[in-house]
This record gives sequence, structure tokens and C-alpha cells, in this order.
Amino acid sequence: MDPQHVHNHIDGRWVAPETGRTRPDVNPADTGDVIGEFAESGGVDAEAAVAAAHRAGPAWRALGPIARAAYLRRAWQLLTERRDDFADAITREQGKRTAEARGEVDRALAVLDFTAGEARRLNGVTTPAEEARTFACTFRVPIGVVGLITPWNFPLAIPMWKVAPALLAGCPAVLKPSPLTPLTAALLVQLFADAGLPDGVLNLVQGDRPVGEALVAHPDVAGISFTGSVPVGVAIQRAGAPRLLRTQLELGGKNAVIVLADADLEAATDAIVHGAFGQAGQRCSATSRVVVDRQVEQALLDRLVERVSALRVGPGAAAETDVCPVVDGDRLAACLAAVEQAQTEGAKVACGGFAASGPTPGFYMQPTVLRDVEPDATIAQEEVFGPVLSVIGCDGFDDGMRISNSVRYGMSGTLFTRDPARMFEALERFEAGMLHVNRPGVGAYAHLPHSGAKASQFGPPECSPQVWDFYTEWRSACISY
Repeated sequence: MDPQHVHNHIDGRWVAPETGRTRPDVNPADTGDVIGEFAESGGVDAEAAVAAAHRAGPAWRALGPIARAAYLRRAWQLLTERRDDFADAITREQGKRTAEARGEVDRALAVLDFTAGEARRLNGVTTPAEEARTFACTFRVPIGVVGLITPWNFPLAIPMWKVAPALLAGCPAVLKPSPLTPLTAALLVQLFADAGLPDGVLNLVQGDRPVGEALVAHPDVAGISFTGSVPVGVAIQRAGAPRLLRTQLELGGKNAVIVLADADLEAATDAIVHGAFGQAGQRCSATSRVVVDRQVEQALLDRLVERVSALRVGPGAAAETDVCPVVDGDRLAACLAAVEQAQTEGAKVACGGFAASGPTPGFYMQPTVLRDVEPDATIAQEEVFGPVLSVIGCDGFDDGMRISNSVRYGMSGTLFTRDPARMFEALERFEAGMLHVNRPGVGAYAHLPHSGAKASQFGPPECSPQVWDFYTEWRSACISY
């Protein structure tokens, strides 16, 4: 694989797109750094990849999960050896800080480790039969070819937490990564090829909307796992509905941290800064709202402004950088527009609110804190996906829960308090999938469900034993003797 000219990987070979078109991959920290030219594929390329996966399916399924897990373990070893290469690629094309990129590689390794271990637990149950001399049981089977459509914000971890369970379950796959992060996806597919994965079991088609639409429409694709925006997720669901396409959709968030009057404000500040400005806020579980009791609102706001104003914006590869650039010009423009709209609706900029300068031309956004935000303001309701934090006052626990749950999203919810009763009550009342108390409200572990509620999620969770409810379907059997 030539890293400067990465094409598609179909049926075990690197091949140029049928379209003949490519697009540049640009470093968001230095727009003069063109990483390479990558395939801009179309529907014909997607159809070729699906055909290869369909041909590979029977033999891959026949191996069984224990044999399939051996390929995941080999990939785990190779990824361990190539950790720095992957981290460098992630930082260069996605922009995140080197420490964050290495953390993403570690998350991918944890997903591989967990998934390989599930090979001996993909089991069913035996049940009593209603007749004599009859044995009854259940078991799982793979659903077939799956399309995996992944975003740019975690260009290794999210593809890995789709690819690994798909392969272990026995589902040959076609990966369509974001066109903003093609190199990391290509390195991932090459990793599995070097681990000896049979031809056609994992295919890569680089490109944008035409590739995704072709995968959704293809009759041989049994399921689509997608991470991205609500509009695209809804479009996938509608397009697949006539043929009852199985879907797994993770669709973003507008996550709140509730800070009660009795909270440890220093700990809350640490967690909020990490959750809101880590990876420049470009996470589905990022902290985008702080809902704080009015008794301590000013004290918390003072701490936040002091900390956020001191954050250093710069290239992800620079050791002194605290906040990396956003991924491209469109994202930067969206962040600036969101801040401007918030001010027209009455919010005030406590710090930041403008494009920052860097040592090289790039997409830098100054970390921003907005105060006096109304709970129903656009900035408090809609996802920004950047380093912009809204501070919203509340009148105690009940009001804080009401405000937290007042959005259409439900990815994560976090509470800071010293009151054990409030902790457990919040776990019952949060309308969100991933919950945290007195800790940063981002993500979970590789063995816990990565799942949202309401508009944040449709279909089974990822990163947990529950993931098999997407990649497999149940069979029941009765055997008389």
C-alpha cells in the first residue's frame, strides 16, 4: 500500500476506483500539508466490494467464532507493534493531540481484546421441551454481509468497534470510512490483511455519499452500522425500510453535566474542561452543556473561565498543545456560526468565541464558554461538535434534571454531587444511555454498551456483549429422539 495514493481494498487487493477520481487528504493543523490522494469511489466500487464479501461469506461463517478470533488476536499483536504509526496518522489527518491519538489506539486494542474473548461466549441456551424425548435449544448465526459507515472523529476506534465484532460474528464486511480520514482506515484494513484475513472478508471502499447510498440499497447487504448525524441516520433508516434492512445507528448528542450546590467544584471543573475541550469537543459524548445550581454558578463559571482561557490551541503534534484544531473549514465555520447565533439569542461570551491563529494555516477555534444561556436556546438544543460550552443556571436537582432531559438527544448524562441519594436518583432519571457520577462524562469501557437514548441511538449498542444483537440473529431448534 502506497500511503500517498491509497485506493480501495476489494477481494484482497488494492485497486483504483472505477470512477478514476481522487481527493486530497489535508492536515487540519497545516493546510499546506497534503497527506496524499485517496480514492473518490462510486456505486460500482461499492457493488464490487459487496460481491467480494458475499463470495467470502460461506467459508468465513464455516470457520466458527473460535477460529475467527485467532485473526483478531494476530491483528491485536500487529496493532501493538504499530501503535506509534497509527497514532501519527490519526494526529496528522484528523488533528487530535498525540496523547489523544495514542489513547484512541489503546481503545482500539481494548476493543480487539474484548471481542476476541467473546469467541467462547457466543452461545445460546438449552430449555425444557413440552414433549418427552425432545431436546430444545437456541443459538446465534451471523446475519450476512454488513456495511460499516464510520465518521472522522475516531478514525481507528469506531471502525474497530464495528469491524472486530462483525468479523467475530461471521459477517464479511465492507468498510466505508469518512473521506476526511482515509489513511487511518486504510492502515486498519492493511492490518487485518497482514494478520492473514482471507480475501474478501474485509473490504474497504473510500468515498462519500454515493458509496454509502449504494451499500444501503444493495440487496446482499444484510445490515448497516452507522455512526454520524441524525439526518443521515434517518435517511439510512428510510432507505432501508422497504427491505427491512437491519440498522445500528449512533447519532450524536447534546450532553449535560449537572453540578449541584454541594459538588466538589474543582473536580467538576477538571471533568468539564476534559469533556468539553478534549479533542476540541469533537466527540458524540462531549460535554456541551453545564447545568449548574445558581447558588454556585458564578463560582463554577469563574473557575471555568480561568482554566479555559489558559488552554493553548495548536497542532496536535506539538507537546505544548492543549486543544487541537477542528477537522476542516466547514467545522470551523459551523462553530463560529453557532457562537454568533447564541449571542443573537441572548447568550454572552465568557471567553473565546473566535477563530484562533496557529503556527501554520489550519482550522483553529479558540475554546469558548458561553454564559446566560437559556435552556431552549438553539446552542443549548443542537449539537455543535466543537470546543463550545454552554453554561445554564438551574434551581436545584429537579430543575437540573428537567433541563438536562429537555433535548432530543440522549447520549450521556453526568452529575456532580456529594449526596448518595441524588446519585442513584439521577441514574434513574437521566434520559441518556451512558451515565457518570463525579467523573468526566465521555464514553465508557470496551466491555460496556456504547449506546444512547432518544435521537442518539437506534438499534443495539456497540462495544459490549449486546453488540451481538446486531451482527447475529437467533435460531431455536427442537430435536426429538
